[in-house]
Amino acid sequence: MTSPALEVALAYHQAWTGKDFEKAMTYVADDIVCHTPAGPLSGAEAFRGFMGPFTEILTGSTLLSAFGDETTALLMYDTATYPVANAPGAEMLTVQEGKVVELRIIFDRTPFDAAREAAAKA
Repeated sequence: MTSPALEVALAYHQAWTGKDFEKAMTYVADDIVCHTPAGPLSGAEAFRGFMGPFTEILTGSTLLSAFGDETTALLMYDTATYPVANAPGAEMLTVQEGKVVELRIIFDRTPFDAAREAAAKA
């Protein structure tokens, strides 16, 4: 069963995990607020600076679950990246007029910090 918010969330997710970040950004509102583990970001350009580099190191993704209603969608997925083989994540997306206006993303930064530390020592 789909919903308006879930349809947008899935299209956005499919675009960025499918290596088409520019298409993904067409689903993002100019004034998006993104809540990340490191703190909030405001605006599409700040969001692009956060999410764009992640899509460049992405090697794969598996959608585990997706739910939504008229304005909110929740996605849970596993990602694989060059530095971290298994990086699960979850996103709660608020959608208005076909655009993601708020995104709350949850993931464990610890493996990424460890990978950066190991690369710096090498």
